[in-house]
Formats: sequence, C-alpha cells, structure tokens
Amino acid sequence: MPLEIERKFLVEPCFLDQCTPSVSYPIKQCYLTTDPDKTIRLRIKGAEGFLTIKSRSTGITRLEFEYQIPANDTEQMMRLYGTCFIEKTRHEVEYAGNTWEVDVFEGDNKGLIVAEIELDDETDTFEKPEWILEEVTFDKRYANSNLVRMPYSKW
Repeated sequence: MPLEIERKFLVEPCFLDQCTPSVSYPIKQCYLTTDPDKTIRLRIKGAEGFLTIKSRSTGITRLEFEYQIPANDTEQMMRLYGTCFIEKTRHEVEYAGNTWEVDVFEGDNKGLIVAEIELDDETDTFEKPEWILEEVTFDKRYANSNLVRMPYSKW
C-alpha cells in the first residue's frame, strides 16, 4: 500500500534568501471531501492535474493514493465541484540528502510558509536547515484540508 510518512514545520519568512530551490511551481488545489477519515483532493501542480485520496493519519503515517489526470479535466472538476481553494508556490529544496517541500501560501493563507519532509520510516532522523522553525506535524490547523475551511488569516 502507498504510504505517506511526513513531518511538517513552520519556516522563516526569509528562507529564500538563505537557499536556492532546485525547482519551484504553482499549486492550486481544492477538496472534494475533508471527512476526518479521508480527504479527496484535486490539484493542479504546474501544468499537471492530480486526484489524491488520503486516509486518516496514524502518527505521522497515512495511506495516500495519487493519480495523474488530465489537467483540463482537473480544471473542469475544480470549477464544477470546488468551493474553497488553496493557492501556493512550492519550492523543492535539497538539504543534507533530503528534499524539503516548502509551500509559500497565497490568498487567505498568505503569510504562512510551511515545509514538509517525507520519510521512509517514522523513526528516520534528518538534519534541519537553519530556516526551519517549530514543528507543527500534529497541529491540525496546518493541514491543507483544514486551511481551506479555516484559513491562516482568520486565526
């Protein structure tokens, strides 16, 4: 089964002054359901469309099924079924042998910058870059599926 094992951290606002991303791209996404037991998301990442289904997390692990779908279909489904959207720019940063995905949010979540690191095992250790702040893995406010309902600007 496809597993996502991930930790999440807040990021210094000036992190781009301290590193050079290997790649950056815009992301627009919406949720078809944000049920606590599962989320179903549509995403446009750069020029590609994706449908993603995730289970409830157990610790920092959850099931994740992600499928690339035609971008035109994704955009049409977003127009038809999407009500709340998240827009952000993702920067992929290589650091100490790991890839950090740093999301700089826009819209109602502007001002929020979050980094995620995907691991092979919950016990994996890793070195944190200097621009990493506090860990928010277990703070559900920072889950994208919650940010779409209660944006950062409303806290």
